[in-house]
Amino acid sequence: QVRLVESGGGLVQPGGSLRLSCAASGSISDLYDLGWYRQAPGKQRELVVVFENYTPSVKGRFTISRDNSKNMVYLQMNNLKPEDTGVYYCHLVNTVHWGQGTQVTVSS
Repeated sequence: QVRLVESGGGLVQPGGSLRLSCAASGSISDLYDLGWYRQAPGKQRELVVVFENYTPSVKGRFTISRDNSKNMVYLQMNNLKPEDTGVYYCHLVNTVHWGQGTQVTVSS
């Protein structure tokens, strides 16, 4: 059974930084199969990064990383903008497995 648990969200001012974490457990052969998605209020869920492919709006500001020893995937988010606000999800690609999400709010 796969379990994904996100943490690290919060309220941050524009230009600030946050690091999201995804704790993975269960039948996951490769942490590179985990990606980050987000859903802004009133919008569809969208890809943020998977397999080192970043959506253009976050390229150069967000960085995905992994710690195999801890089964963790991280999303370092710098120079945050109000349009980055949303619920961020960890997802095992090509499966039905999603985390519960963590809220990121960028506001002054």
